[in-house]
Amino acid sequence: MATRSTGRTDVTRSAILARLGALGPASRADLARALNVSPALMTQLTRELLSDGLLQELEHSPSQGGRPARMLGLVSSAGRAIGVKVVADHVAFVEVGIDGTVLRSASEPFDASTTTVLTDLASLLRRFIAGGRDIPLLGIGVGVPGSVDRQGNGVVESTQLGWHQVPLGSTLRRELKLPVLVENNVNALAVAERLYGLGRNHENFLVVTIGTGVGAGVVVDGVVLRGFAGGAGEIGHIPVAEDGPLCSCGNHGCLESLVGQGPLVEIARGGGIISKSGGIAALRAAADADDDGAAEIFSHAGHLLGRALAGIVHTLDPEIVIILGEGTASWKHWSYGFEPAFRSALVPSRRGVAVEVETWQDESWAQGAAALVMATPFDSVDIAGDQGRLVRERLVEQSAPHLRGAP
Repeated sequence: MATRSTGRTDVTRSAILARLGALGPASRADLARALNVSPALMTQLTRELLSDGLLQELEHSPSQGGRPARMLGLVSSAGRAIGVKVVADHVAFVEVGIDGTVLRSASEPFDASTTTVLTDLASLLRRFIAGGRDIPLLGIGVGVPGSVDRQGNGVVESTQLGWHQVPLGSTLRRELKLPVLVENNVNALAVAERLYGLGRNHENFLVVTIGTGVGAGVVVDGVVLRGFAGGAGEIGHIPVAEDGPLCSCGNHGCLESLVGQGPLVEIARGGGIISKSGGIAALRAAADADDDGAAEIFSHAGHLLGRALAGIVHTLDPEIVIILGEGTASWKHWSYGFEPAFRSALVPSRRGVAVEVETWQDESWAQGAAALVMATPFDSVDIAGDQGRLVRERLVEQSAPHLRGAP
């Protein structure tokens, strides 16, 4: 009779799947080194995963004179997750495979201010789930613009959504009967970067988003820094101008109130650079067409952002700064002000810190939310709590039908 691994080895089983999903095929020896387990245990666990139909053997790796190592890869049906981005007027959904690949996406109108907001969101999610592939659904990740007490609880505080202590996680779990993880949307992007992006190669990095607002996800020693109440990284509310414009948080002169898309558009409208009905796309088009006024608006925003980020780099000492968000579509105009302001404000020893701007896709926010689910095998500090453990259980239980239920 077959025996199955339990306890800590189940965590390692799911970590094997997540690592192969994030980084692609690897040998047993490479996996054992990366996950810090013995070769014997790795052989046992990969044998189980092959038998369960979750892994497949691929070609041999190139030999350096010894016996070529057999490579292992994921079977695409090992699992999937659904990611949701919630904003005030719509929700975006993605379904991703265990390797982070987007399988399908959708966007639906949504009103975050209604009294039925949670049941409305559950209904939209239920409809999206119903159209999914016949692959085990491991869980749901939700990204929101605001603070979240804990991923596994999902109580949300958000000025952008007008939510105060909204029990998002518990409501969706009750309605959908699935594991649900909730996180600040920029923190979720940082998780995705750690699994699938540039963050794979760095233990300490900063993810900065520009667009409607400004936010940051901080990764220290491989773990997203959440702070006391889940609100770490709210760099959009750094005070920049004492008598500046009113911010959505109720204060004046926050960074976000000066460089967010709304303020930039208002400046452009007031200066006659774009029409009274024009938006950020019109401002970007004007800058692309070499309009000096439009270019100056973006350059000044870049200058303010650069000085603010220099202070954050001094505080956190990241290896790399990764810039994301809808605003990166105009980055070539931001960069004229950003680069000189950022570099000149750094102390000499920090001026070499790398800054990378990643291509932005419409579904990136929701893809980041889905990464909350796929990251649970690496959750060594138990950020996801009981919901993370439920995701891991669902992952390791996806065995071949004839083996399910084996003791």
